[in-house]
Parts: sequence; structure tokens; C-alpha cells
Amino acid sequence: MHITILGSGSAGNCTLIETDTTCLLVDAGLSGRQIAQRLAPLNCGIDRISGVILTHEHSDHTRGLGVLCKSRSVPVYANRLTAEAITTDPEWPPAVRISWRLFSTGGSFEVGDLLVETFSVPHDAYDPVGYVIRHPSSGVAIGVLTDLGHVTKLVTERVRQMDVLVVEANHDLKLLQADAVRPWALKQRIMSRHGHLSNDAAATLAGEVACDKLRHVLLAHLSRDCNRPELAHEAVEQKLRTFGARHVAVTVSSQDKPTATLTL
Repeated sequence: MHITILGSGSAGNCTLIETDTTCLLVDAGLSGRQIAQRLAPLNCGIDRISGVILTHEHSDHTRGLGVLCKSRSVPVYANRLTAEAITTDPEWPPAVRISWRLFSTGGSFEVGDLLVETFSVPHDAYDPVGYVIRHPSSGVAIGVLTDLGHVTKLVTERVRQMDVLVVEANHDLKLLQADAVRPWALKQRIMSRHGHLSNDAAATLAGEVACDKLRHVLLAHLSRDCNRPELAHEAVEQKLRTFGARHVAVTVSSQDKPTATLTL
């Protein structure tokens, strides 16, 4: 099982999870061209994509979906409210039809040899979800939390006993509060319980779910203006050390280039 974050940040999010027989995209928020370019070195072109699973309808998670679906009939997995929000968006090209595979939040489904489990997360979208993606034959499990305003008890319980945790570390609280560009209303939305996780909140979650099985924490969705990779890395690594989880490697993803592929 392999995982590569193709790109993550406020301008677009897309993650590749693959096995020998399945290539699964979590979100398609980069442009179609960028997705194709970043897949190419991984020997997993768009023609090999087994499916796309969507966390929610915001454009930084769906921007490249039209190009992917125009080139071929890629199965797209989403709950009903997310699918409706996308297809009723006035900017969605009417000529592009999506091959929807609808699920109920809280349910699970299979894509190739992967088992995908869904659960609700708090974010300002219609019905946002987090994922646990399992490879039953190997026992490997990956938790994916891209956008959420706070960590609920459900979220914590669902991402325990992961091998890899992908979690957003959107902002450093001091940098966000000091930002001179964002209006106060936007800052309040980001810091709200349906906004985005701070470095400290991501660190607390990582510490709480750290276990012998957990080997990697991948930090995603960093704000370009209100965060720094070194701040996010230090916050999470320090919390893991506090919990005695020195065996867990922390990697910060980038908007501009893919992370190194993890093989599990």
C-alpha cells in the first residue's frame, strides 16, 4: 500500500492511495493538468484511477473533477448532499456528467481491494466526511482528515489504530490573529468549531491517537500566509514526544509538489 499527497493547501488538495491493483484519489482539488502531471512520475496516470472519494464540495477539493470526468467515466464517491452541491453549482460545466457512487455518511464501501469507511466531521460544508481507508489483506489503515473545525469524540475514535494519519494543520493561531489581510469575520470562521484545525489542535489529536501501530503523521492543508511548515512540524513532533511516541515520523505536505511516497 502506498500513499502520496499530490498537493495540499488552500489552493487545492489531492491525495493518491494505491495498491498493486487499485489507484484511489482522495479529493481532486488540483487542476486536472496538475493532477495528471503529478501522477505521471508515479506510474499511475489518470487512465488508471479506480475512483475518486470526496470529503466535501469546496472547490479546493473538487477543482479538477470536471477534467477527470470529461476524459473518462471515473467513479466518484460522495454522499448525496455533497453530490448535489457540486452538480447544482452554477459554475459546474453542464456537459460534464459524473459517474456518481453515492454513500450514506457513516457507511462503508469497497474500491478495488480497498475498504473505505466514512464518518462525519465538523466543517462549514453540507455534509463533510473523514475517511479510514483499509487494505484488508495487509491490515494497513490510513486515516484522512482534511478540513474540520474541532476534533469530536467520534473523530478521535475513528482514527485510532491507524498506520498513517493525514490531518490538517491549517494555521498557527498567533500568525492567523496577526494577519493584516484577512478580515476579522474570516478569522472567526477559520477559528470556529466548523472552520479549520490549528497546529496545536492537530498536535493534540496526533498525541491522543498515537499508538505502537501509528508510524506516520502527514500534515495537510497548511495556510500559505498563516502558517509555516517548521511551526506545524514542531508543534506535532513535540506533542508526540510528550506522549512518548518518538517512533512516529512527521511529514509536512506542500501545495507546490507531492510528498515522498510512503510504502506500507
